Amino acid sequence: MKSSILATESSGSGLADAVVRLSSMTKRFGLKVAVDNVSLAINRGSAFGLIGPNGAGKTTTFSVVAGFLKATKGSVEVLGVPPTAVDELRARLGVLPQDAVLPPSEPVGEFLTFLARLQGIRGRKAVDAAYNALTDVDGAAWWRQRCGSLSHGMAKRVGLAQAFLGQPEVVLLDEPTAGLDPRVAFEVRQLIKGKRGKATIVISSHNLQELEELCDAAAILDRGRVVAAGTMSELTASNEEVRVVVGHGVRRGTELGSVPMQVLRDLPDVRAIDFDDAAGVLTVSFDRANADAEAVIGRILTVLLANQVRISGVSKGRGLEQRVMSVT
Repeated sequence: MKSSILATESSGSGLADAVVRLSSMTKRFGLKVAVDNVSLAINRGSAFGLIGPNGAGKTTTFSVVAGFLKATKGSVEVLGVPPTAVDELRARLGVLPQDAVLPPSEPVGEFLTFLARLQGIRGRKAVDAAYNALTDVDGAAWWRQRCGSLSHGMAKRVGLAQAFLGQPEVVLLDEPTAGLDPRVAFEVRQLIKGKRGKATIVISSHNLQELEELCDAAAILDRGRVVAAGTMSELTASNEEVRVVVGHGVRRGTELGSVPMQVLRDLPDVRAIDFDDAAGVLTVSFDRANADAEAVIGRILTVLLANQVRISGVSKGRGLEQRVMSVT
């Protein structure tokens, strides 16, 4: 699977293979600016996250890309055409809105078969496409069950089935695990993981841990603007920062059991080092051009263990949640 590249229009990076492209897109509702001059390029085959607090503009951006809303200014393209070009995008773009409602009296199989026919799939092939989509979400047993009798988790899976019906090239998912219990949410994430690389997937979600797990790259929006964007490793600094959590009561110093700051600073490729005594978190920034995180972790742990420092945990980067909190 190709790695995701996100770029602004001005940089030109990654635009040649972009299948979703926003160029200076602005969306207003009366005097209120919901999305302000956003430019993004999302590459084919990537899983991409739209992140932001309530009111950040991510749902509006999602809706414009899905064709539910028209941009006030700028342009949006999906697979080279505007998202409102329904005929050109038929069977090529799949969408799962957050509050999608299934027709309560329709059997699941008939509903999905109808959607397959709307995509231009004819005859028995429409039935097969519907059944295969439902099987992909482990829902083949619901074929004759009416949509209105499904649990919330089952309905969400049927929504995923319709989004991926017919193997579209681009799939947009808005809060795909919202309101699900932990087990069902885990199962839905696994289903989405299984589709990575087979389609370009754009996910809008409040669940940062979920996005960090599912996505190759993301854009963080705040007050309608992109405030940070890049690959997930760039956003979380996982390729340039290491964090070590030490045992309770450990302090910096030169005696055994303390964090030897100067020794750590002298390690190869270390650019900066900080130790939060209260939290017991050691943060080491390193030169990613000359070293990888695993090599740096090995050197740090060698020093700490030699100094008899108790270690509670090790991680690469700062985590997506911390990055979002720092820019919004």
